[in-house]
Amino acid sequence: MPTPDNAPWPELPYAAWKDTCATLQLWTQIVGKVRLALTPWLNHSWHVALHVTARGLATPPITHGGRAFQIEFDFIDHVLWVRASDGHVRQVVLKPMSVAEFYGDVKHVLSELGIDVRINEMPNEIADAIPFPADRTHASYDRDYAARFWRILLSTQDVMAHFRTAFLGKVSPVHFFWGSFDLAVTRFSGRRAPPHPGGVPRLPDAVAREAYSHEVSSAGFWPGGGPIDYPAFYSYAYPAPTGFADAKVRPAQAFFSKELGEFILPYDAVRTAPNPESVLMEFLQSTYDAAAELAQWDRANLECGLGEPGVPRAV
Repeated sequence: MPTPDNAPWPELPYAAWKDTCATLQLWTQIVGKVRLALTPWLNHSWHVALHVTARGLATPPITHGGRAFQIEFDFIDHVLWVRASDGHVRQVVLKPMSVAEFYGDVKHVLSELGIDVRINEMPNEIADAIPFPADRTHASYDRDYAARFWRILLSTQDVMAHFRTAFLGKVSPVHFFWGSFDLAVTRFSGRRAPPHPGGVPRLPDAVAREAYSHEVSSAGFWPGGGPIDYPAFYSYAYPAPTGFADAKVRPAQAFFSKELGEFILPYDAVRTAPNPESVLMEFLQSTYDAAAELAQWDRANLECGLGEPGVPRAV
């Protein structure tokens, strides 16, 4: 059955768009690395993440040469917009083209706007990666599936943002990491964590250790690939407390993947539910409960009720 253009939880069979997914991940890395090159480091690499918008994925404003600019993937009109604070605008049409061509086009429009930036041209967190200027292997772009992916991010962002309101401690924004190609939100216990072992493909160990410097319970959405060849929601704890893998979480379709070391909830279990938002919230809450309870977080001082529009938090 065809998916309506505006369906909030559309079908996203990984096999049908895996080539587009792989290409799009590399395109987002190019854009993300522009921000990385020009922005002071923020804890846990939060400065490099993209954010979901009403039309796609975008960088926050980037300061350069006395002005600001912003780059946005528009998955409605299928255009990459580069907008500067002085009113100048450039665009790259999103269509089937190689990573090398896309990279060249992005460099060209940035140059036209007077933005001189050099990035690391090697992709991150991808095994057997090809430098952007040489990558003519990845060249797929299916407009329909790119738009479906964005609509799932938009719907997931809404649920995760509501989940985020029930935490008083340090918590990340809901943001999109272009290295791992996932939308994530992370809660922190406030305690230091043991040093991360590193070993993430094409990611400096120093970056991984800084990202996991403190105890976390993190959840997100991932379109699939590798051991999980379907889109899924995930949740993990670092460090994982004793008994975490055996914790009882909800809904019933959720399971612990020993290979990934995290709980997995297939996207289709959410998409086909009578109330997808409630099912996803149940997964987020129950997996966090397991992490926080088993690791003995100071829950009384870290948590509060879910936020309500227009209602100040009671104290």
